[in-house]
Amino acid sequence: MKLLYKSVLIIVLFAANFIFAQNVTHAVLVKGECGMCKERIETTAKKAGAKTANWSASTKILNVEFNESETNLDTVLKKIADAGHDNERYSTTQETYNNLPDCCHYERQPSFLKTEKKDSELQYFVKGNCVSCKNRIEKAALDAGADVAVWDAHTQKITLQLDPSKTSAEAILQKIADVGHDNEMFQSTEKAYKDLPACCVYSRTLAFGEKNPLVHIDEQPSESVARKDFSDHPEHYDNSIEGVTVIKERDATALSRKDVGLTFNISGKELLKAACCNLSESFETNATVDVSYSNAVTGTKQLKMLGLDQKYTSLTKELLPEIRGLASPYGLNFIPGRWIGGIQLTKGGSTVTNGYESITGQINTELLKQSKEPETSLNIFADSNARTEANITHTSNLTPHWSQSILLHGNGTLVKSDHNNDGFLDQPTGTQLNATYLLNYTDLDHSGWATHFGINFLQDKRKAGQVDFDWQKPQISQLNYGVGIDISRFQVWNKTGHIFEGKPYQSIGWMNQFTYHQQDSFFGLRDYFGKQNTFYSNLIFESIFGNTNHKYKTGASFLYDNYDEDYLSQNFKRTETVPGLFFEYTLTGTNYTLVAGARTDFHNLAGTQFTPRLNFKYDFTPKTILRLSAGKGFRTANVFAESQGYFASNRTIEIIPNDGEIYGLKPEIAWNYGASLQQEFQFLGRKSTVVADFFRTDFQQQVLLDLDQSAQKIVFYNLNGTSFANSFQTQWDFTPIRNFEVRLAYKYYDVQADYANGRREVPFMAKHRGFLNLAYATSKNEKGGFWTFDTTLNVVGKQRLPEMGTNPAEFQLPKYSGSFSTLNAQIAKNFNDKMRVYIGGENLTSYTQNNPIIDAANPFGNYFDGGMVYAPIMPAHIYLGFDVKF
Repeated sequence: MKLLYKSVLIIVLFAANFIFAQNVTHAVLVKGECGMCKERIETTAKKAGAKTANWSASTKILNVEFNESETNLDTVLKKIADAGHDNERYSTTQETYNNLPDCCHYERQPSFLKTEKKDSELQYFVKGNCVSCKNRIEKAALDAGADVAVWDAHTQKITLQLDPSKTSAEAILQKIADVGHDNEMFQSTEKAYKDLPACCVYSRTLAFGEKNPLVHIDEQPSESVARKDFSDHPEHYDNSIEGVTVIKERDATALSRKDVGLTFNISGKELLKAACCNLSESFETNATVDVSYSNAVTGTKQLKMLGLDQKYTSLTKELLPEIRGLASPYGLNFIPGRWIGGIQLTKGGSTVTNGYESITGQINTELLKQSKEPETSLNIFADSNARTEANITHTSNLTPHWSQSILLHGNGTLVKSDHNNDGFLDQPTGTQLNATYLLNYTDLDHSGWATHFGINFLQDKRKAGQVDFDWQKPQISQLNYGVGIDISRFQVWNKTGHIFEGKPYQSIGWMNQFTYHQQDSFFGLRDYFGKQNTFYSNLIFESIFGNTNHKYKTGASFLYDNYDEDYLSQNFKRTETVPGLFFEYTLTGTNYTLVAGARTDFHNLAGTQFTPRLNFKYDFTPKTILRLSAGKGFRTANVFAESQGYFASNRTIEIIPNDGEIYGLKPEIAWNYGASLQQEFQFLGRKSTVVADFFRTDFQQQVLLDLDQSAQKIVFYNLNGTSFANSFQTQWDFTPIRNFEVRLAYKYYDVQADYANGRREVPFMAKHRGFLNLAYATSKNEKGGFWTFDTTLNVVGKQRLPEMGTNPAEFQLPKYSGSFSTLNAQIAKNFNDKMRVYIGGENLTSYTQNNPIIDAANPFGNYFDGGMVYAPIMPAHIYLGFDVKF
């Protein structure tokens, strides 16, 4: 009976095998680039006997179906190789490859073909960077049925041992792609790729077999082997890894090794190290950006980078122009910290695709987008100076392709404070209401389309001046000095992009934004009213020359600015229209990348401007990186908006015209040159990074703000001579023990200009600055709870102060300020991943500037000046906050 059963079973299996052998389907890897490749590959396969053939340029996979009685896979792939396309089993001849059209020249690799070590052992290329990638790739292979899986970061290969009767290489590689890793047979989805931790985000442009400069594993080869019998015992699996260095899944601030420019990616983790109520406070733990101290009357802060004022840095939101024009003095307060999903900070000239205004660098802010699951967050904040705020953020998926973000913010300072008893408020009182709605559509994997809509409304009101100012009376009818600022702002924007089918390297994007900004304000008897309407549009097309080692971007932009300003009794109106064209070429080699771009802008008031930019990155080793940059930028100065910090004074504004079309002044032009060296090494057995950079900026026609001619004047005029800024910074990031991060930096600035009275150092700029940030986090408990401790020390050297010799001696400033230090600290308790409480202190050294307001007792006299601020004016204060997620 048993013999009969076995005989019947053999007959059934043989019959089934015969039936299914009539039509079989295979997924095989075939090299190619474009639509012409697709047509050639599919046509050749059909001529070789295939019933159907479908090849994807994005995955390089050919799905082919044929009748085994008519042809076989060897025959099909041999014919495809004869037509010019390398594949899993056969390579074409060099002559045939050379005869292909240029657009069809794919990246050839001698080691492209899979190699068989023995019948059950195979090797395939799988992309990844670090030990986290290794764990993920090998676990996915084991889960898919592999008996043994070993992935090597340096060769980018996985070695598999498997039982063909239980699984297949195709099934294993598909599983590996599903968890986020591109391989020879399958490409990961965009969502799985983006969900990888920051350390695992490999370059998708590198060809298989090409050296990966982002590898995060020690040079010594790993002896680890992931075996199937470990998969049920995670403790054995984890301990089986030898010779590797584990790095954090996501650094709070990461210096990108793949970017050509010196770019720091600041994550939400970094922003939680300090109060971070708005963008101006988002850089307290960052050594690159200097934050000036609040103006004594208006309470505003300004950023400085490479030794130059904020106006020379391109400040964007979602890569769209954000803080510029009339928004310059207060715009940093318009982006709440809890709305920020991440910040990209680039030193030196940025890409020409983002415009012509960037001179010292670019700071781009990304708002919170959708998460895997719907999430609502509430943040409540208050400090000892009676400043309070509340933030509500909500992200959710509406459909598989549509998602939304709702961002709400409100803050208020309702209590008057005057710690130094000079009769003036130390900070303005007032309120802000801010609301944004974001709608996102993503279907890049199928239709190739994605779009993003945003709308924002803001109302910001602040009151400052003397404590006894009566807000029920007009300024003209009382002796007390008041400042009132009322800002309304509305924005709507859209970004739409498309990736062409079968051409993952080719895309087109179009960005549009409209901004309305209105400010009504008075500073004592000085009135200032301003309106700005701005429309911005940018169209970018990206593709390749031949292969992905030669990429290019080209497009056109248009900027429309309409300004209407009233200062005292004078009205200043102007309309700027700026159509522009740009082109950028990227050359990628084995260990270098060159980005060369240029744009031409046809400014109706400033004339035609040509702006070239060049960036170069050379990897001596994966851990030693040299960057060089050079570029030109230009901008038109908004002299009233950008100098409002000096409005609360007796100084009159004088503009010396220079035959220009904007306030009688010509546009500012500057060249920026930079070099940096990034070195990673092991310190105390852990990852450590040192970066040293030097940048120089040379101006032509700079609009100088001269505070030295007279203590009763602010004089604006175009540079006639030399103006330069030299910036040197060295920064060391290291982790001496687990969970303890140290950031140590030193900065040197030499900033000088030829003023009307001779060459001088630019005021309010310290030559020497020191920086230290310490961050420690405890290990998570079983509920996911942990503590974090953060502290930041800033040491500021002496600064040149404006010449005030026309004032009486008691109302003059010394030639240089003294040096000083400030200390901030914060402690946070994360009860789990949903609830967090934090308490912190700012300016814990309580260093404050003596008499920040000159002649405060006589605000309408000749010597009153509230703009000479070079140090903190608020003593130590404590804040408390609470975060909860639903």
